[in-house]
Amino acid sequence: MPNQADITVKKADGTTDITYAKVVPSSGSNSPAIWRSPVGSAPGHKPTFRTRSAPNASGTVRRVDGEFVYPETATAADGKITVVNKARLGYNAVMPQDMADTLLAEAAHQGFNLFASALNKLQVIEGYAAT
Repeated sequence: MPNQADITVKKADGTTDITYAKVVPSSGSNSPAIWRSPVGSAPGHKPTFRTRSAPNASGTVRRVDGEFVYPETATAADGKITVVNKARLGYNAVMPQDMADTLLAEAAHQGFNLFASALNKLQVIEGYAAT
């Protein structure tokens, strides 16, 4: 199993890096690993990424779920900052444990590269599937 580490990604400008710091490592099945952005004035105001994993009942499949939450905050006249909206993105990976490691790796790479494609990002931003 991988060791938790900070994750650095590009921001929307394609140039600027942002690092999501490791906050909590997973302590086992169904226990999330959590990373948080440095942007925001309080933990509840910061973008957060979580992953969790668990086997199915028979142990033939490992399921890995990821969720990214990007909050929008607003400052009231009294200076209080509150979350007014949240964008959520996620994935659910179901990986058979009797599949060759090379095929699991290929599936993970191709799948996440498709998710990261410019067309897929545009579909999510605009809220419509490509026609």
